[in-house]
Amino acid sequence: MERRGVRYWLGKPNEIENRFPSSHVDMMKKKLLFVVLFLMIALASVSVVSAADTPRFNVLLITADDLGLQLNCYGDDTVPTPNLDRLAASGVRFETAYVAQASCSPSRSAMLSGIYPHANGHYGLANAGVGFRMRQEVIEQSIPNRLKDAGYRTGVIGKLHVNPESEFTLDLRTKEGFGQRDIRQQVGHAEKFWADSGERPWFLMFNVFDPHVVGRKQKDGPAFPDVVKGIPSSPIGPRDVSAWPWQGVDTPLMRKRIAGYYNCVQRVDAAVGMLMNSLDRTGTRQRTLIIFLGDHGPPFSRGKTTCYEAGLRVPFLIDWPGVSEPHVSKRLVSAVDIAPTVFDAVGLPIMKSIQGESLRAVATADPSQPWRETLVGEFHFHGAGSFYPTRAITDGRYKSIHRDLANSTGRPIVVVDGDPSNRERTKMPATAECQDAYAKLETPLTWELYDLQDDPYELNNRAGEESLADVETRLRAALEQWREETHDPFRNPEFNQEIIRQYINR
Repeated sequence: MERRGVRYWLGKPNEIENRFPSSHVDMMKKKLLFVVLFLMIALASVSVVSAADTPRFNVLLITADDLGLQLNCYGDDTVPTPNLDRLAASGVRFETAYVAQASCSPSRSAMLSGIYPHANGHYGLANAGVGFRMRQEVIEQSIPNRLKDAGYRTGVIGKLHVNPESEFTLDLRTKEGFGQRDIRQQVGHAEKFWADSGERPWFLMFNVFDPHVVGRKQKDGPAFPDVVKGIPSSPIGPRDVSAWPWQGVDTPLMRKRIAGYYNCVQRVDAAVGMLMNSLDRTGTRQRTLIIFLGDHGPPFSRGKTTCYEAGLRVPFLIDWPGVSEPHVSKRLVSAVDIAPTVFDAVGLPIMKSIQGESLRAVATADPSQPWRETLVGEFHFHGAGSFYPTRAITDGRYKSIHRDLANSTGRPIVVVDGDPSNRERTKMPATAECQDAYAKLETPLTWELYDLQDDPYELNNRAGEESLADVETRLRAALEQWREETHDPFRNPEFNQEIIRQYINR
């Protein structure tokens, strides 16, 4: 538009030459050039002032360790979760959301980078003792580092659990770290952090350790603390819960553990309530992007460390003032969408290396916005000895699971975090479905296919059925395309064998 305007003022070059002597033309050009330059500078000044006067979004990323869909707003009324229900009602509740990998460190690496673990390098736990870590170039483009460079104060409260932690540029890193369950103390750290930020915008990753198990050994295995510092005020007991339907193991010990898990969920809800109330009191809620999710599903067999729904699928809530419209979304979203969403919200460009998408398009209730048609999750390691590369893809109804090393040299996980369900199932008349489910943990199949509408707990494998041949072909092709587009090195058998040599056969 500006170039057309200048051309209109000056006229065509040959017309000007014919109309005025050359000296007059030169003088005219100089004067007009000065006017144009003056206007450009003035407009730039106005733009700079306007940008400076517009507060940039703060970003609050809340994670709950090992939290699946055990919330009222996701249809589970075992314990009250009023604060998370309130957050869900004020923003968007995504019905189907996956983490990148159902293991703490890889999952968090994908949140912070927008890049899947197979591409960012963090294949397994940070404390596995074998050097799993994010690649340096990925860390440099992570949320904390890019926002710090953009003038933000950055902080992490609670468990970060991504290597190398020292490479993240943080103004606040609380000492309590791993295992902290005193949520009042954690919220106090958060309030001090944003008070100390003054007028500067901030990014804070607030990590609730609940509902992770207690790490120390106990008589019946790792447990869940029912009450910590008086929270929850009304804990539930074994009689108040049912066995997990995706396990099918119903014994007194399993109910005791499940009840403890739900009491931990109540602490997560309390923490979210304290944070939102604090933002409301300080008047910063309306300029704070809030994202809440579990870092993967519950620490029970067939949940955490698997590519089943109970492992990959998590609650995912977003409140983006001025952008999100309160609604329940059926769009398929992933934890790799967090980083591009944050960069979009704070006005930073989204790099080509990012494998997720900004949630701006689906934060509204407009169904016409284009979005992905399939959703993918993966697994490699948990600890160093548990290598079993797995990929899963869903279109929202059907789901295909593939394992590169099935019936080969991998080491699958049957028991996670001391869950006794594999042992406890021998004490009850377990169903054939339950027995088959655990058999697939011990000896995984190359391919599985499930109809999540009719079989939400993935108990009836339909891979190879003629009636679903078209579905299976379509999902397998989409998975292979995704693996190619994201440069998945685990497609290469030689790469897998090198990983086994480096991490398993040491």
